[in-house]
Amino acid sequence: MQTTFSADQLADPHMRESEKILRTCVHCGFCTATCPTYLLLGDELDSPRGRIYLIKDMLENGKPATKDLVTHVDRCLSCLSCMTTCPSGVNYMHLVDHARAHIEQTYTRSWSDRFMRMALANVLPYPGRFRLALMGAWFARPLRGILTHIPQIGPRIAAMLALAPTKFPVREPKAPATPSSMLRKRVAMLEGCAQPVLQPSINAAARRVLARAGVDVIAAPGEGCCGALVHHMGREKDALDFARRNVDAWIALMDDGGLDAILITASGCGTTIKDYGFMLREDAAYAQKAARVSAAAKDVSQYLADLELPTIARETKIAVTYHSACSMQHGQQLRDEPKRLLRAAGYDVRDVPEGHICCGSAGVYNIMQPQIAGQLRERKLANIARTRPQIVAAGNIGCITQLAGGSDAPIVHTVELIDWAQGGPLPPALEGSGFPD
Repeated sequence: MQTTFSADQLADPHMRESEKILRTCVHCGFCTATCPTYLLLGDELDSPRGRIYLIKDMLENGKPATKDLVTHVDRCLSCLSCMTTCPSGVNYMHLVDHARAHIEQTYTRSWSDRFMRMALANVLPYPGRFRLALMGAWFARPLRGILTHIPQIGPRIAAMLALAPTKFPVREPKAPATPSSMLRKRVAMLEGCAQPVLQPSINAAARRVLARAGVDVIAAPGEGCCGALVHHMGREKDALDFARRNVDAWIALMDDGGLDAILITASGCGTTIKDYGFMLREDAAYAQKAARVSAAAKDVSQYLADLELPTIARETKIAVTYHSACSMQHGQQLRDEPKRLLRAAGYDVRDVPEGHICCGSAGVYNIMQPQIAGQLRERKLANIARTRPQIVAAGNIGCITQLAGGSDAPIVHTVELIDWAQGGPLPPALEGSGFPD
């Protein structure tokens, strides 16, 4: 794609990177075949190629964002399926992230958009606040039908209430320490923000699996939200502040005893953490440290796939359909590792038809764009049902929350199923489903 950015514009490193990305695009349109919003809406401007044209016009001509552009960019899930499909290697992720930051700086949203985005950005990344919000959602759930009719924000509030769990998860105790003589490796593991509130059993299961393999999980004081939620809202400063805090926390461990890896059990977070090196590339104080962190970051399934895991404790032979989160298969390009682990644990693993199409979760997309997200959810659930699973496995809390309640089969994190096969406790999602403890 030809561009006409001025020398002054290209002096800005963000603009220079976007210009390079734009020049990579050859207009082929392969991306339209796998874009969820284009498949649903059939509008060229709701495809990656269409959005690229809109973003190019905005950035190249130094324009503030318009309502039309914001509408189409907001409809993008950032599922990154287009990047997997693209034969030219267009880094759409970095381009749309730059566009969102530009929108945040140049566009005044409606009061309802500003309210919802502010509320989500100031609640979800903070476990304590999020836990209180879920308590409020529990009390508000009976009023969902009434709240839906609040002008402009009603459908989004209804979507939030639908996603909130019907009961509060029990906080999991820390896994017992592994005797030091058995330890071979030392890792940190992201605690995260929303996941430990919604399903603390996931990280607890990961610790047990790692302990059995002789891996010690070291706490990283000061780490918190990865920044993905605010990053995809265009709140660049907030995202970089979260990134710097985590970099500081993990570098302290890397420089004091070393780390074999930084593990993430939510693939959406993993995609962002693996991008810290790019996000902080212009920060002289953090560029090198962030690159070290990104190089050490691994999804828990990616890390476990390279370990010699103990023999399974129970023969399962249970039919497990594996749902690959977009952030796993497109963002991190990890496709086979989780399925190999599940097969090695004795499960009958099945693939989802149209597995490359997003389930509609996409961070807070299912709240901000509930209609499109709902259509994608129903499409995904129908494809999952075609495989006749007993259990559905996934590696991202967003997908698990999005699909829960809509499937006849319970939705369980991959690492919980591995833990269970090794003799660990029954995953909470399987309680009352007739599976043996």
